[in-house]
Amino acid sequence: MYALREATAAFRRAPVLTGLSSTMVGLALYVVGLFGLATYNLDIALSSIEERVEVAVYLRDDARQSEIDLVATELAALPEVRSVSYVSKHDALERARIDLPEFGELFSDLEVNPLPQSLEVELRPGTRSPDVVAMVAELAMSFPWVEDARYGREWVDRLFALRRIGGATTAVLGSAFAVVAVLIIGTALRIAIFARREEIYVMRLVGAKNGFIRRPFLLEGAMAGLLGGLLAWGLTYATYRGVYSFLELELDWVPREWVALGLLAGATFGALASGFAIRRHLREV
Repeated sequence: MYALREATAAFRRAPVLTGLSSTMVGLALYVVGLFGLATYNLDIALSSIEERVEVAVYLRDDARQSEIDLVATELAALPEVRSVSYVSKHDALERARIDLPEFGELFSDLEVNPLPQSLEVELRPGTRSPDVVAMVAELAMSFPWVEDARYGREWVDRLFALRRIGGATTAVLGSAFAVVAVLIIGTALRIAIFARREEIYVMRLVGAKNGFIRRPFLLEGAMAGLLGGLLAWGLTYATYRGVYSFLELELDWVPREWVALGLLAGATFGALASGFAIRRHLREV
């Protein structure tokens, strides 16, 4: 209770300094929030594209039904494969007519169906990595009656590269702005500690332990960081609503766990920065 009273009193004694430190922390976390929001929506978009990743196994026209069933059984037995669907030459032509209406006249004048029969291999979620897709394609190509197996290797590699770049960018920028937030809170609290140096000196003279002196400052830093986190949350949500309403972009709000993690991060940064500042000052007293 003493630490809470002292931290609250420090807020009342220097509201401008506290507001400035909380605002700067909020702005630093706001940038992290924007990158987090962008990365989250990018991940959703890439996940929807990733769901379309599948292997198309093209069969020779003279492949017998028993041979087709053997390939389908071997592929379906893989733990990464969800399902294997057979597409006949007739079904392939009907799909082409629907998907490519601009070539409708060309398809209607055909005397011989040029499209091959095939197997569509759908993978399980979480297993659609380039290595797994390539492994499935190589297994299919090991059968002599399989003419080709395609999955758009370059496209799949770029898809997963985008996901890695997005995650790495957010991690690097988030770490950089986290350091900035710690420095800002630490500087603000060092000023507050310097203003109360005589009080700290008297407390040391009467026998107060370092932990007793440190606790109010730690709580003050955590409160300042929490206020900064709340400000960042408000600014990020306002930006999200503005983009969603005025630019008419379909965006998803970040999960509640991310918001709670951001508030916790703000309070943690504040407490850590305050701890470093008061520890250094207590050495000098």
